[in-house]
Amino acid sequence: MVPEGLDPWGTVKIKDYDRLVSVFGIQSFRPLKIELARRGLPLSLHMRRDLIFGHRDLDRVMAALERGEKVAVLTGFMPSGRFHFGHKLTVDQLIYYQQELGMKVFVALADAEAYAVRRIPRKKAVEIALNEYVASMIALGLDPEKTEFYFQTNRGTPYYRLMQLFSGKVTTSEFEAVYGDINPAKVVASLTQAADILHVQLDEYGGYKWVIVPVGADQDPHIRLTRDLADRLSGEVELNKPAATYHKLIRGLDGGKMSSSRPDFTLFLSDEPSLARRKLMAALTGGRATAEEQRRLGGVPEKCTVYDLYLFGLVKSDQELRKLYDDCRSGRMLCGQCKRIAWGLLEELLRDFQERLVQARELAWKVVDIPRF
Repeated sequence: MVPEGLDPWGTVKIKDYDRLVSVFGIQSFRPLKIELARRGLPLSLHMRRDLIFGHRDLDRVMAALERGEKVAVLTGFMPSGRFHFGHKLTVDQLIYYQQELGMKVFVALADAEAYAVRRIPRKKAVEIALNEYVASMIALGLDPEKTEFYFQTNRGTPYYRLMQLFSGKVTTSEFEAVYGDINPAKVVASLTQAADILHVQLDEYGGYKWVIVPVGADQDPHIRLTRDLADRLSGEVELNKPAATYHKLIRGLDGGKMSSSRPDFTLFLSDEPSLARRKLMAALTGGRATAEEQRRLGGVPEKCTVYDLYLFGLVKSDQELRKLYDDCRSGRMLCGQCKRIAWGLLEELLRDFQERLVQARELAWKVVDIPRF
């Protein structure tokens, strides 16, 4: 069990995001959102809607960007299942940093972690990474010419050297304090993730001294360990602490976690439209027991997984989102009508995405160096 309740490999359900800010030292994003807007920097949909609730040192990195210094954004995906709506949230953020702010994007394909922690065969992990993750990111609009995709097991010597140096800077007790129950696979996976985040600062990988890592709230243990390791390596190699942003986790259609391991309650972007529609129409809502009661008392969008889809990007316009919220809350709109609206938007998204996915899958095998074994 993880002592602090955040398990980057588990199925943590976070109910109180403000507690993470107050207890774990994450900085609230609200003051920075106001400051970024004041300075004329564009805000992403996720920033505007408070889906990004916290950060560590993003203010320092944004200041470096304004000074003209090199900034990279990095994230990673463990190829253990199909690409779903929750993954899209992270990719949308990468696209924002790439298109709006001109940052270089690095994407780690965590085949080593998939093999060690999830027991995914190497060949299968490579196929999932390319056909599901890289292809989906390209289909969503991430520019492969401005993105460096790489497999963990295919990186060069300086990357692995960092992992070896990190191993001498942390104790077993510290691992247990951060992660709880730990085993060799998770130790190696943690050190590998630290290398993923920090190696882009090395000259061999571009010398990006400032790095932003967008993560879900459950990944904070990795961020804290990595920031500590950056400090502890001072004197041997100079590494800046990485910045991080923390986003809320979208719920599955039953109110639990959206995960590849829960396919009945997860919207995959490659789902057949008929299947996606069935899932959506069965989704948990914030409606009342009867139509009459809902017209009188109104619905509760905060409990509704369909409204989650709107909030997390199915609806682009903030004004349209507000109207949907108000119509639900006032009782002017019932759940059936709301689901029909959602399906119209989702059907269009899936159709456009799946058309682009065909060519993106061919391209994915060309833009990434594939491990030889």
